[in-house]
Amino acid sequence: MNTTHLSVFVLFVLLLACQPVYLLADQQLHQIPIPVKQKLNHAGVPESAVGIYVHEIGNELPIIAVNADVPMNPASVMKLVTTYAGLEILGPAYSWQTILYAHGKINEGVLHGDLVIKGYGDPKLDLENFWLLIHRLRQTGLHEITGNLILDYSHYDIPQDDPGAFDGQPYRTYNILPEALLVNYRSTALHFMPEPEKNAVRVVADPIPDSLVLLNNLKLSNRTCGSDWRNFMDIEIQTNLESSNHMLITLNGSFSAQCDRRSFLLGLHDSATYTRDLFRRLWSQQGGVFTGDVVVAKAPANLLHIKTYHSPPLAEITRGINKFSNNIAARQLFLTLGTAGSISRSRAPATLDKSEQALKQWLVSKQLFFPELVIENGSGLSRKERISAWHMGRLLLTAFQSPVMPEFISSMPIVAADGTMRNRMTGTSVSGVAHMKTGTLNGVRALSGYMLNKSGQRFVVVIFVNHALADRSGAAMDALLQWIYDR
Repeated sequence: MNTTHLSVFVLFVLLLACQPVYLLADQQLHQIPIPVKQKLNHAGVPESAVGIYVHEIGNELPIIAVNADVPMNPASVMKLVTTYAGLEILGPAYSWQTILYAHGKINEGVLHGDLVIKGYGDPKLDLENFWLLIHRLRQTGLHEITGNLILDYSHYDIPQDDPGAFDGQPYRTYNILPEALLVNYRSTALHFMPEPEKNAVRVVADPIPDSLVLLNNLKLSNRTCGSDWRNFMDIEIQTNLESSNHMLITLNGSFSAQCDRRSFLLGLHDSATYTRDLFRRLWSQQGGVFTGDVVVAKAPANLLHIKTYHSPPLAEITRGINKFSNNIAARQLFLTLGTAGSISRSRAPATLDKSEQALKQWLVSKQLFFPELVIENGSGLSRKERISAWHMGRLLLTAFQSPVMPEFISSMPIVAADGTMRNRMTGTSVSGVAHMKTGTLNGVRALSGYMLNKSGQRFVVVIFVNHALADRSGAAMDALLQWIYDR
């Protein structure tokens, strides 16, 4: 055999040797790893209800892509789309403004007229930050307001939906709707504390207990305190009382003596009432005088500017959105995209259509074309929102090359460490090596983010489950992370 024939023969043998490897790689690409498949089978979840995309960063092709092109409901994993867009469009240092004006004259620390507060969608005007806003208002020297509190919500032009339309739970805080001036998420915390020495359960409402009447019929039990502690009590809410109190809350059922302090959040009041009562309480605590009422109206022109309060930076707010899956903050961030953060009259008001258009234009600018994408409010609290596992994976790959990558990844829960992944996969080798955003709805479970394997290689991971038994799929998702780590 001459040299030419030998070269051709060697090339032919090499091609034959390589062919099964490529066929095997292609076959593995569309197969669910055996440990994951076993967990899905045990849960009763068919493979057709699962979308998986796994891609080692730096490689051209994914290592797994199962049903990856099928549009699926990602639940709260949709927050990754909203927060990545927000970090790039607005910038990590972006902050929201809340502006305070005087509708009247200020003389020797007394406002002879109304205090006007105009909101621009601050997603983190929580109790601590609202206290800080009032503290800074007091630092201007103002100590008395003779008129009313005028609240301007006009920066948003969005539908006034029923907060209970999603799941029939209008008082749950995750169903609170966006508002341009949203104070402390309109939330009231009920704190439950066992008192074994009295064979009783103590219940405290915070932060405005004077606006509530609590009828506590809870019994103390010796049951083990688990994550389902809330299921053993019934909370009945009665509104429109004839007395000066706004709400009657009746508590029935039991609370375990083995529990430490537990808290449950409710959105009980309308925004104007809540803001007035909280303002009055905090203003009085800081030595201020205010006996007026509340008015919802658009701020008049040519007011006297008193103070502009700035929210914490977006990078900090993004951590709250992703680590703790804050729906209302995600929705307010989404609405800000439509005005690119501007408060000018030419860009206002913020609308859902403007935000959807801005987000999709941004995707195109990143060379990301997601024709199946449906985004309703940017939080994932939706039955309509859709994206494929493949495109979520491509989004995460693109984000890894972005200047905002550090802020984006650090906003996600760390497995077995914090956020919604705090109690997940504890004591395993995956603990601390994965940043994963969770998603949970009835019939939906999702997990997406970044992780390292035992060799230090970094992977993008996306898994969606859309099925009636999706709530049983957590073990399968954990098995996928473990499989990637052990490769």
